[in-house]
Amino acid sequence: MPYPHDSDMVLDFPILIGDIGGTNARFAIVVDSYAEPREFPVVQTADYPTIDDAIQNAVLDQTNVLPRSAVLAIAGPVDGDEIDLTNCDWVVRPNQMMDTLGFSDVVVLNDFEAQALAVVALGEEHLEKIGGGSAETVGSRVILGPGTGLGVAGLVHARRTWIPIPGEGGHVDIGPRTARDEQVFPHIEKIEGRISGEQILCGRGLTNLYRAIAAADDVEPRFITPVEITTAALDHSDKTAVETLDLFATYLGRLAGDLALIFMSRGGVYLTGGIAQKIVPTLQNGKFRTAFEDKAPHSDLMATIPVFAITHPMAALTGIAAYARTPARFGVETAGRRWRKQ
Repeated sequence: MPYPHDSDMVLDFPILIGDIGGTNARFAIVVDSYAEPREFPVVQTADYPTIDDAIQNAVLDQTNVLPRSAVLAIAGPVDGDEIDLTNCDWVVRPNQMMDTLGFSDVVVLNDFEAQALAVVALGEEHLEKIGGGSAETVGSRVILGPGTGLGVAGLVHARRTWIPIPGEGGHVDIGPRTARDEQVFPHIEKIEGRISGEQILCGRGLTNLYRAIAAADDVEPRFITPVEITTAALDHSDKTAVETLDLFATYLGRLAGDLALIFMSRGGVYLTGGIAQKIVPTLQNGKFRTAFEDKAPHSDLMATIPVFAITHPMAALTGIAAYARTPARFGVETAGRRWRKQ
């Protein structure tokens, strides 16, 4: 059963940490409070039938270190003793993990909580600034990540503690504003009659947008995958792909600006995930920033809020490691999300 109200309790080392998304899973072991995490090769979730198999084969069988605790960040809401991931078939069963993998303590977080924790754990060398002023040291922050899906989290500072706020903000409605939007949006795939942010602002969303632009212009789409589209856009070899990435940046800017207003994120907005890292040149071309600041009557305020692209390839693991070492530094509520062997 979940162990209630224990977010201030330390975890026993060694600690297995994991960042599990819809496509990739990243694992490391934190041996003690001072050691850097020992990272393992990235796992493709499709290569293993269960998360337990992945941990056993890709991590535990590759080391003589036996973790006593585990902190796992997963792409999906944490609810109950059987936790489904949003974009892959794995199910996290902490009680079963303790029985079969030897853990005595398991904490399961939302993956964007981990990304939020990373924001205060990373150095400036891992942040690419995309306009705006200086970040307030303890100002509220927003984390936004287009990847397999669209992750969103907030981070607020209160009583000398950083408190991550997980959610499902990637599923908010998104709609047309310009005449070009009105041409493109009728061709974007809907889910039960609506277009959410995730229908455009993620890997498959990029493909949806590319196809919609091609349909609006009555041209045959040349590409199938997000990588093909992004590559063609960045090397300017395909007009439709270039516009796709420009509109992607524009729509991402609009949503990021909305979230910045909601959280009044004077500490900055942070873009994370593989897509953001790959398209930094497009994010820097002005379209993202113009859309981000176009929030009348608050455009002057928006111009002061900085945006950063996180360039660290293992950012979430860095955040999880920071939490695993010193849980008291963060206001992470673990009631219903921590399991301990009795």
